[in-house]
Amino acid sequence: MIEVLAGPGASEVEDLTARDLLALARDRKATEDRAAADLLTIAAQWADLHPPESIHDAAVFSIPAGGREHEEPIAGEGCPLVAEFCVAELGSVLGISTTAAKKLIGHALELRHRLPRLWAQVHAGAVPAWRARLVAETTIHSCPSLTREAAAFVDAQVAAVAGKVGSAQLDRLVAEAIKRFDLAVPDPTEDPEDGWLYVDPRHASIDTQDVHYAGTMRMEAELGIADALDVDRALVHGAATLKALGSTESLNVRRAKALGDLARTQTALDLHTRGSTAAKSTDTSTDTDTGTGTDSDTGTDPQRLPAAREVVLHVHFAANLDGLSTVFGPTGRLEEGQRLVLLDQIKSWCADTRTKVTIKPVIDLNTDLATEAYAVPDKLREQVILRDRTCVFPWCTRPARRADIDHVIPHDPDAAAEGREQPGPTATWNLACLCRFHHRLKTHSAWRYEMVAPGTYEWTSPHGHRYRRDHTGTERIEPERGLVTRARAHSSTSAPHPPDPPGIPRPRRP
Repeated sequence: MIEVLAGPGASEVEDLTARDLLALARDRKATEDRAAADLLTIAAQWADLHPPESIHDAAVFSIPAGGREHEEPIAGEGCPLVAEFCVAELGSVLGISTTAAKKLIGHALELRHRLPRLWAQVHAGAVPAWRARLVAETTIHSCPSLTREAAAFVDAQVAAVAGKVGSAQLDRLVAEAIKRFDLAVPDPTEDPEDGWLYVDPRHASIDTQDVHYAGTMRMEAELGIADALDVDRALVHGAATLKALGSTESLNVRRAKALGDLARTQTALDLHTRGSTAAKSTDTSTDTDTGTGTDSDTGTDPQRLPAAREVVLHVHFAANLDGLSTVFGPTGRLEEGQRLVLLDQIKSWCADTRTKVTIKPVIDLNTDLATEAYAVPDKLREQVILRDRTCVFPWCTRPARRADIDHVIPHDPDAAAEGREQPGPTATWNLACLCRFHHRLKTHSAWRYEMVAPGTYEWTSPHGHRYRRDHTGTERIEPERGLVTRARAHSSTSAPHPPDPPGIPRPRRP
């Protein structure tokens, strides 16, 4: 049972004493913890209602290859599988992405089936849900994978201290479980008494989703000792070289720039080596006339090697920058990472002689483009990408440039041959950006959507929940709000409306 508590309003809180405020804060935190525990139970129960058997049609026991729904393992060994598409609807009602909902269900199943002691402590109020989910995340993604017995060992150890373990201690527990249950082949060069060595902590990660206003991204790495020392020496040398060339930037900035220079130099070396290897292995009649400017050993022209680095950024600035200046200066939009970017940053990048700048003509987003073919031409594709910016499924933030272009009203390949009007033409008003998962979801499930205005979509879930999505985000359409006035998404002849999903009443079109 989920309990809904009414609390004091803002004006009433202002009248509380210090003692009452502390009591209220403690009460609200306890309520929050109980709600988080309840949400894990709901997520696990939602998975129970959508087993793999629920996705099979009558008398069909296998799913053909393609985009249809399939069984989805989202937790460790011993946890039940779930129907893939059920994740999206739970995420939608919670106002989170499908990926976040998948993680929530996975954590709930991992805790209930493989970490039962921790699961019980969460529901007893001894361990907050967020802490238990950190443990579940670690045991789910352990490499090598933990067996049920190994997960039970971690569960017993963590539950003994009421979940109060840090990430380092948790990693050591997982390493000990891997060692104890012989889940990894020992390396003869490592100390068999040190379970930590059975888990290799090395990694190099760049957070491409977190772009600073300064135009930077955070990079984190854990290297072998020899590699780390070599990198450090290279950065010391690179920073010193930049200073000798007249750079007045700080040491940290010069080291960061040296790392970028190191990456570009290494890429160029790799390309040169690859070209040399290819020439030696495939060209048996290499021209020995060195007067042509080619490498006499490899037949490779160094001047024709590709650039050491090609990074494509899509930056949008208004033709008139008046009124778009922030305290940092004129500001535009960078598609990569969905972040703002300063005009001064773009100028500094373009000033580098190694940068190739391509300026494309402006595409009018208000113009209706169309083609008689099913395939989407480049100009029309670019127009739809610029209009939608991201996948248009509720709460999804995957970039439109990496998404599929979907015909909102399905294209009928037999219409022309049968002399019928095409119900789903390839036109601006009938195209939308959907990431691959949500494209499959729309095609092979009861989810339905329509474009009610250029770049504005209304979605209906299999259980009748409705959402409106545009480039500013997602909002729920509550039943008590009544019908929203629907503007036509195009000015041409009205196209047939897609069929209603089974069992979901749809309001009549005006």
